[in-house]
Amino acid sequence: MSGAAVVIGAGIGGLVSAALLAARGHDVTVIEKEASVGGKARQLCVDGQRIDAGPTVFTMHDVFEEIFASCGGDLRSALAIRPAPVIARHAWSKSERLDLFADPMRSEEAIGDFAGAEAARGYRSFRTEARRIYNILDESLLRQEKVYWPLPLMQRIGLTRFGDLAAIRPYESLWKVLGAHFRDERLRQLFGRYSTYCGSSPFDSPATLMLIAHVEAKGVWLIEGGMSALAEALKTLAEKNGARFRLGEGVARIEAGPRGATGVILDHGERIAADAVLCNADPAALASGRFGEEARSAVGRTPRSRRSLSALVWLGHAKTQGFALSRHNVFFSPDYRAEFAQLRRGEQVADPSVYLCAQDRDPLADDAAPAPAPESAPAGRERFQIIVNAPANGDTHEFTQKELDQCTQAMTRSLARCGLELEPQFPHRLVTPADFEALFPSTGGALYGRASHGWAASFLRQGASTRIPGLYCVGGSTHPGAGVPMAALSGRTGARAAMERLASMRTFRPAATAGGMSTRSVETGATA
Repeated sequence: MSGAAVVIGAGIGGLVSAALLAARGHDVTVIEKEASVGGKARQLCVDGQRIDAGPTVFTMHDVFEEIFASCGGDLRSALAIRPAPVIARHAWSKSERLDLFADPMRSEEAIGDFAGAEAARGYRSFRTEARRIYNILDESLLRQEKVYWPLPLMQRIGLTRFGDLAAIRPYESLWKVLGAHFRDERLRQLFGRYSTYCGSSPFDSPATLMLIAHVEAKGVWLIEGGMSALAEALKTLAEKNGARFRLGEGVARIEAGPRGATGVILDHGERIAADAVLCNADPAALASGRFGEEARSAVGRTPRSRRSLSALVWLGHAKTQGFALSRHNVFFSPDYRAEFAQLRRGEQVADPSVYLCAQDRDPLADDAAPAPAPESAPAGRERFQIIVNAPANGDTHEFTQKELDQCTQAMTRSLARCGLELEPQFPHRLVTPADFEALFPSTGGALYGRASHGWAASFLRQGASTRIPGLYCVGGSTHPGAGVPMAALSGRTGARAAMERLASMRTFRPAATAGGMSTRSVETGATA
């Protein structure tokens, strides 16, 4: 069918691609093997409550405002979103706690109270450097299909701005550069944690990743209904422009001929013809032959040693006492270096750092009480997502019940060390790397694609175009990287690349909704 596109997978990247392609008048079919859209942005039911089981931090909302506008929609009409004044609450012990705020002056004051005037000055210099790195790379790298190092990147930055190329600090580790800003190791832990946003170690990642801190400092937003509501809103946006969704159906094989991709074969044998195929799966699934032998050569293989981290995720419904939770909370281990050394050896961490999202807490108050429990919930219980980093070995290691119990005990000990007590035997569901491998095959449960280790990591990540014409990769495992806004940017660059191919095909039906692919952000003035 002329001008037809098939999107495999309805994660955030696939949904964005589908919405943009449909808005430009292309015939779009989305195939999703699960019963609902969202990919990692999903909800699971525990103790009668629906709990966000994927990403919980929503940043760079301007990216989605631009995408919705390009498709004839409006983000704020589709979703109820509001800014969170408290970015996250951090703890190292019962007496060591630090909040970061959307207002940087409040954060600077809090850091000064926590660790002294020198630490406050260090935060100021760190914030300035993180902002500079972000501003250098936002247009030149993050919003491009793929840019290689160093000359193409230099051309994007500007050939006369040699200082900017050095300023992104690709050859120094994040941990080392943080030491130039913070003598207090607790603050190095806090800001080094941003490397885990892309499943990596602060000891092995380039200091370039400081840009993630600036992304979060620009604002964290709350979505009523959680991140899965964003996925549903993107689905609705795509459907309004004519995209069709086939949920609960899998793709067995991607077809390719002399001119490139020609369509897909579903698990039950049906063929859907297409002039472009966009694969919203980890590129490792293509390379391993999960989508057939014809597609195996589309991308290179990622060595197991280069996989990003996986996670152990507890979805719980529990009463708590002892610690004033905010929406986002981080409880740090006493030895960060030992923690990542264990992960590097493929071991589960004995004394882990823990992230806890208290999904019923409203951070509009600094010490927010949980929202009233639904009538169906036991009084006083709250919904939690609790995450501990884990090796991506879900394809080689299946946890025994004893190991699972030990992991739960280690997690609760870490919380208790910082003063948070969960009720004993609280209702929960524990998701392991093996579960993530089942959801995202050929990854071992790696949640972020390739680890961002070494100076070249950002340039080795798979881009939108593959070796097979008409076959494109989108999603958080491809360029520009992990995270909801980055997956969206990947979906947009994938859609652009597919449109170039489709434009060379025969005439397609008129666009259902007018909309461009280049809009200027009201907040940043950046062209997307």
